[in-house]
Amino acid sequence: MFSFLKPDPLKKLRKQYAETLEKAMLCQRSGDIRQYSFLTEEAEGLYKEITRLEKEGHPGR
Repeated sequence: MFSFLKPDPLKKLRKQYAETLEKAMLCQRSGDIRQYSFLTEEAEGLYKEITRLEKEGHPGR
């Protein structure tokens, strides 16, 4: 009935993905390649979760 009031987990994941990629880019620019690698790996995991939810036909699509 009030599904429009429920938070959208897909939207939250997309935001977190974008923020993680931005942090990774800043680490790469500053020369911290190790932290860049960790953040890039974390972003890849978030991307896989996003695509999984989209394939399941999540309503936040």
